[in-house]
Amino acid sequence: MTLFNSILHATNFSRPFLSTLVPSIGLAYTIQGLAAVPSIIAQTERFYDLSGSLTYISCTALSLYLPTIRARAAAAAAGTIKPAWPSILGALSGSGGLNWRQVFLSAAVSVWATRLGTYLFSRITSDNGTDSRFDDIRTSPPKFLGAFFAQATWVTLCLMPVLAINALPASLFASLPAAITLTDILGALLYIGGISFEVTADRQKDKWVQEKKTKKHNEDFLTRGLWSKSRHPNYFGEVTLWTGIATLAGGVLVSSAGQVGMGLAGSALLGKATAMAMAGVSPAFVSLLLFKVSGIPLSEGKYDKRYGDRKDYQEWKKNTPMFFPKF
Repeated sequence: MTLFNSILHATNFSRPFLSTLVPSIGLAYTIQGLAAVPSIIAQTERFYDLSGSLTYISCTALSLYLPTIRARAAAAAAGTIKPAWPSILGALSGSGGLNWRQVFLSAAVSVWATRLGTYLFSRITSDNGTDSRFDDIRTSPPKFLGAFFAQATWVTLCLMPVLAINALPASLFASLPAAITLTDILGALLYIGGISFEVTADRQKDKWVQEKKTKKHNEDFLTRGLWSKSRHPNYFGEVTLWTGIATLAGGVLVSSAGQVGMGLAGSALLGKATAMAMAGVSPAFVSLLLFKVSGIPLSEGKYDKRYGDRKDYQEWKKNTPMFFPKF
């Protein structure tokens, strides 16, 4: 038995839901552990954020295709014809072995992760491969390794609603309403609006930075565009898009089909609460990070220290909401 087949066998739980969810989570920690080794040796954080994006995309892809991988491995072992790979385009018409919600959410995460990863990699490359967050970490192997495993936890919790919906057996989606539901519409709109807001805010800041470097202005902090509506419009967009993902996935997970697929059909309120928690942990964790850990506190503290005694900064801070935009 090959290592690959051994892993498939070890993770083949009695509940198909867990047989997809658990390996997908395990992959996040495996990739981050492997990425940590050369980073620790070289004492560089240059590829830290990029490895995070790769982990998002890899775990999403595994959760989407693992049931088929298992079926094909079983067919190969039995000497029978292997089932075809599910069709992404077929999912849109309901004939591809996948549900369109799985495809939409997987694509949504992949688009976000690709954009964020390339954006952050470009930024750290322009800063000579260093990030001030790692000044006290990169020289300590245990702390640096902890940072990579913390990133694996971040991926796992943020990705949980997508992993959960992808882990549902394909046969159960046939019992979902054929029509698009309210949570489908609301979730998709929140995601599209959120990522658009985030991308626009990041581009406005990049343009402002470049203009400052070329001496087109001498402003010390950005107060134009979306940054005149919120002090952290990029973070608002981030929370909004993950709320959209959680809303769309949650609508499926709390349904009768979702409860059966998760193995919680007989748990009544506990089952629905569990489903809501698996969906809601994503935007909740993102909000916790941005409001209490590495996002807003660091940014606000840095700018308060630099410009806190300036009247123009005080006016901007007083008249501009910290998070929710004022239009």
